[in-house]
Amino acid sequence: MKTNEDALIVALDERWKKYRQELKVCKQDFSEEAVHDLRVATRRLLAVMDILRTLDPHPRVQKVRRVLKNQLDSLDELRDTQVMLVDISESLANYPDLKSFDEYLLAREKKLLRKARKEIKDIKLSELKGRIEKSRASLEENANGSGSPWTTRLLSVVDQAYARAMQAFGQIEALQSASIHRFRVAFKKFRYMVEIVNPVLKDYPEGYLKQMHDYQSRMGDVQDAEVFLGALAEFAEQMEAASMPVPVRESFENHRSEMVAKFMEGKEEIHLFWRAAPEQNFTWEKHHEPVHRSSRNRSGGGNARIRKRQPAPADRQGKKENAKDRAGIEGTESGD
Repeated sequence: MKTNEDALIVALDERWKKYRQELKVCKQDFSEEAVHDLRVATRRLLAVMDILRTLDPHPRVQKVRRVLKNQLDSLDELRDTQVMLVDISESLANYPDLKSFDEYLLAREKKLLRKARKEIKDIKLSELKGRIEKSRASLEENANGSGSPWTTRLLSVVDQAYARAMQAFGQIEALQSASIHRFRVAFKKFRYMVEIVNPVLKDYPEGYLKQMHDYQSRMGDVQDAEVFLGALAEFAEQMEAASMPVPVRESFENHRSEMVAKFMEGKEEIHLFWRAAPEQNFTWEKHHEPVHRSSRNRSGGGNARIRKRQPAPADRQGKKENAKDRAGIEGTESGD
């Protein structure tokens, strides 16, 4: 791989192939893990289309992006429900009062699984195939003989994604979990774009890909806690109960506070991952050794469900992801 144009073409080819593979698996063997893998593949293909729509703002690119985004959105509620069921399974021994909430979520999951199975079976690759092939042909045509201006444009797309992430970063308030979630959505887009261009970035520290995964994971912890508390309040209202017993709610509120504090403690790590402005050097050109942070293992125990909400492991172009490397649940992207 010699040029940034090649990197983008390779990413499109690999991610389009991976998306088709995971869709086929999910249609044939519908399971929680298969749905998770399809979501990850969809999100990574979507990241390529996000770059393409800036470099080649053709309506077909936007149409592909819209189809992929709608597919992701249709699975969000199912994924949140499954994450909460994992939380409850780990807390029932200490808080038996959660049993009724657990039954409520199991009934919701059953309904959402039926809906998701039908929607996935109804996905037609023909909606995407022709448009993606034309987008690829246009990409090759634009790349041929384009030289450094193309490279500048490509990196500029990532610069813009980083700038949007930094804008959301500047609006973070520890007492407002929603502000952390907004930053997480923006950071996730930036992170997936870096995965696409990193093979042609000189001396890009490989450890940074995992650091970005772990950084996003800490924000996912906050979102998990926030979604759980919201669903708990909604359940109490539907059941016409005043609320869950105070010790139960206080426990999960304290957990949320702990997750917020954990993220806030290391939030400045964002500055490592890219350059502050297009005219400046990349940070790894200044810092040769990445700051290593141990990721918190949230899985624990032997629950058969996919464990908690985790970002997908870093995607390295040209390297096949082993099944054993799949790590947990990819978070939702509400508000994107």
